[in-house]
Amino acid sequence: MKRREFIAGLAGAAAWPVAATGQQPRRMGVLMIGDAADPELQKRGRALEAGLRDLGWIDGGNLRINYRWAGDASSVKNQAAEVVATRPELIVATSTPALAAAQQATSTIPIVFNSVTDPVAQGFIASLGRPGGNSTGFAHWQPAMGGKWLEVLKETAPELTHVAVVFNPDTAPYSGLFLATMQAAAHLIAVTLTLSPIHDTAGMERALAAVAAQPNGGLVLLPDVFTQSIRRQIVALAAHYRLPAIYQYGHVVREGGLVAYGIDPLDVFRRTAAYVDRILNGAKPADLPVQLPTKFELVINLKTAKALALTVPQSLLLRADEVIE
Repeated sequence: MKRREFIAGLAGAAAWPVAATGQQPRRMGVLMIGDAADPELQKRGRALEAGLRDLGWIDGGNLRINYRWAGDASSVKNQAAEVVATRPELIVATSTPALAAAQQATSTIPIVFNSVTDPVAQGFIASLGRPGGNSTGFAHWQPAMGGKWLEVLKETAPELTHVAVVFNPDTAPYSGLFLATMQAAAHLIAVTLTLSPIHDTAGMERALAAVAAQPNGGLVLLPDVFTQSIRRQIVALAAHYRLPAIYQYGHVVREGGLVAYGIDPLDVFRRTAAYVDRILNGAKPADLPVQLPTKFELVINLKTAKALALTVPQSLLLRADEVIE
């Protein structure tokens, strides 16, 4: 065979579908909570797939990714059972409710999680270094972040005297983990905290109206798949009641929120692919240490600040990763 024909043959072989080589594609499931049409959640799925492609895993080629979307926390158990029924080799669970449902659905299929607050304190794993069991992954938030959010909000809006901490206890059962550091920070910066548990959009509006009934109020939105799902309503209500609020994700500020300090979720989803790759290549979740965030971002929306009659300190603007004019 001539050299040119041999090289052409190799190129053709590389393009053969997986079935033609006799190899079956590997299978993984992804369990997410939220609206499948949410552009931010779609970006996270694409980030995961991009990370997998970088490692040689192609959805529709040597890998089959089966997404299951739970519209809310009440349906996530059913979706987790459906994921397990597809017999995946591993499951990516995104958020605390998704991880809880996945662990209830299987004790043998490896689980790679992300978007989870302090998985040790919540009882999902034995330790960060040696998680044990069938789960490992990427922890988004540690309790110390609670105090940091309050400090950044106060720096953004120095006149604040009272702050409502907003969360849905059904989807954020870990909310109490943040309170100790928030109380300590509140004492230092002379702010009074009020817990505002909500369960629906009507409860959200009542909570914000109650804060606005007194002058110099503000909001801390805890990490929560429910508040994320209604973030546009929250941003609109905060503007209506003229309440400064801090969020955990920069995209909420790009959508009109005032300030956010937290992790870059797309970075975490891309990094999640590395653990998927290692488990598909034989690693055990029990032996893979849980990873903590490595990339944080501070995003400030000056247009929103102006609408609230706030002058953001130059010291804060200089620390910002992104300032929206």
